[in-house]
Formats: sequence, C-alpha cells, structure tokens
Amino acid sequence: MFNCYFKSSKEKKSFYQHKKLEMLNYIKDSLERKIASVTASIEVLESQISRDQEVEVTN
Repeated sequence: MFNCYFKSSKEKKSFYQHKKLEMLNYIKDSLERKIASVTASIEVLESQISRDQEVEVTN
C-alpha cells in the first residue's frame, strides 16, 4: 500500500494512525455534506407545505 521505510515500529504506528485520521475526517466531511443536503431539502419541503396550506385557507 505505502512504500515507506520506517525507523521504528512507533514511527510506523504513528504513520498509520495519521492516515486513518485523514480517512475518518474525509468520511466525516462527506457525511456532513449529505446531512446539509438533506436538511436543505427538508426546509424547502416544509416551506412548500406551509405555503400550500396558506393557499388552501384563502380559497
């Protein structure tokens, strides 16, 4: 996977921990974008429902 030469097992462990942290942060960012998208869709849908209910009341 990675062609790295480590001086010690501690160095190797640290390297893989940092790679894992990068991966988890990437996943977190991706999930946050998806949550923001879903939240925006919910807000638009709620405003449409509210608008449609106002139209029904006035008719």
